[in-house]
Amino acid sequence: MIVFAKAPLPGYAKTRLVPALGEESAAALAERMLKYTLQQCLQAEVGSIELCVAPHREHEYWQSLALPEIVALSSQGEGDLGERLWRAARRAQVTGGSVLLIGTDCPQLTAERLRAAASALQKSDAVIHPTRDGGYALLGLNRVESALFEDISWSTEVVAQQTRERLDMCNMRCDWLETLVDIDEPRDLEFLPRGWEAGL
Repeated sequence: MIVFAKAPLPGYAKTRLVPALGEESAAALAERMLKYTLQQCLQAEVGSIELCVAPHREHEYWQSLALPEIVALSSQGEGDLGERLWRAARRAQVTGGSVLLIGTDCPQLTAERLRAAASALQKSDAVIHPTRDGGYALLGLNRVESALFEDISWSTEVVAQQTRERLDMCNMRCDWLETLVDIDEPRDLEFLPRGWEAGL
């Protein structure tokens, strides 16, 4: 599993939630989602875990974060999201096996769903958990193709659909899993797990 994460710093992470929460609370929520995602990955027990971060892994936030030994820390590097995802996925596949690419914006991506996605990937070339806003919370691949990440309209409502078209183009059979909700906009806050609103 490769978890893509931005350092949960005020004014840097979850900026679209700032109008509703303010910079400090938006950053606090980003940190909670980051730690929750890592916890779910650890509980899923479906393989190695890599935390692929921005800014670079030497940033003081990442150096101060206590990570279990099983979690490897890497830098996303330069380029748009597609270039960064492609580099990470290709690097992971060099070591063999499947790869699950996930973000930290979706508390609905539980350990149970991660295990189910990994299981589905044993029978398909790819799996996707699309999100309500048109993106995806998880992309699982048995084969990494650059076309899946090139010229995608990132951060728009057509990301999942464009990715599906590229999968078809690459003759990759994809399991389309249930649609989840990313916490990106103020309207998404109602989908936070119970009790998370306290203190925001």
